[in-house]
Amino acid sequence: MKKSIWVVLITALLMLLLAACYYLWQSLEEQKQANVELQELAELDKAEMEDQYRLFDIQYGELQKQIRNDSLLALVDKERERTQELLRELQNTKATDAREIARLKKEIASLRAVLQSYIVQVDSLNRANEELRTENSEIKTQINEANTRISNISNENFQLKDKVDKAAQLDATGFWCKALNKRSKQTDKAKDVKKFSFGFSIVKNVTAKNGQRTIYARIIKPNGSVYKPQGTFTYQGTDVEYCEKKYIEYDGQEQSITMYSDVEEFLEAGTYRLFIFVDGQMIGESSFCLK
Repeated sequence: MKKSIWVVLITALLMLLLAACYYLWQSLEEQKQANVELQELAELDKAEMEDQYRLFDIQYGELQKQIRNDSLLALVDKERERTQELLRELQNTKATDAREIARLKKEIASLRAVLQSYIVQVDSLNRANEELRTENSEIKTQINEANTRISNISNENFQLKDKVDKAAQLDATGFWCKALNKRSKQTDKAKDVKKFSFGFSIVKNVTAKNGQRTIYARIIKPNGSVYKPQGTFTYQGTDVEYCEKKYIEYDGQEQSITMYSDVEEFLEAGTYRLFIFVDGQMIGESSFCLK
C-alpha cells in the first residue's frame, strides 16, 4: 500500500516537473522569436544607412571627375574621405549598438547638406559644359538605382516593423456572456434581465508592451443599435460607441477579465453580439440570445 502511494507521488511530481519545463521552454522560444525579429529590423535599418553612405560616395566620385578647380577638388576629396571613414565605422558597428547607430544616422543629414552645396557649386561652374550634362545623366541613373534599392530596403523595414507591431498586439480567448436576473441568477428571458456579466482571457504575449490598458466592450442589440452607449473610442480611424470600459495592468502574462453592465433599458428578444477592443484593435467577439 505504501509503495503504491509513493509511486503516485513520484508520478505526480514528475508530471509537474515536465509541465514546468514545457512552460519555461515555450516562454524562451517566444522570447527568442521576438528577439530574432527585432534583430532583423535593426539589420535592415543598418543596411539602409550603408546604402545612403555608398550613394554619397558615388556622388562624390562623379563630382571629382567634373571639377576643374583645384581648391574645390581638395575640399571634395576631404569630404569623400570623411564619408568613406564614416561608412567603415558603420560597417564595423553592430546593428544592436543603438547609441552608435543613432550617431551615424545623424551624420547622414550633415553629409547630405554638404554634398548638396558642392553639387550646386559644380553645376554652376560647369553649366555650359555639354560633357558634364552627359556625366550628370549617368549620375542620376546611379542615384535612381541606389534610391530604388534604398526604397526596397525601406519597404522591407516597414513590413518587418508591421510584423513586429502585430506580434505585440493583445489577443483573447474563452469569451463568455451571461444575462442575470435581480437575484444574480442566469436567465434567457429579456424581461427578467437586470445585468450582463461577460469575460474572457487575454493570452500571454512576451512581445507586448507592459502597462495600463483600456478594455472597451460594445454590445449590438438585435435591431442593430448599440446597447447603452457610454462614450466613444477610436477604431480604424472612426469614433465607435461602447457600453462599458475597464482599466487593467498588463504584464505580458495570461490574464482573466470579467466585466459587468447594469441593464437600464428595455431589452427586446433576439441575438445580442458582444465585441471587445484593446489598443484600437478588436481582440474577440461573442453572442447570446434572449427570449
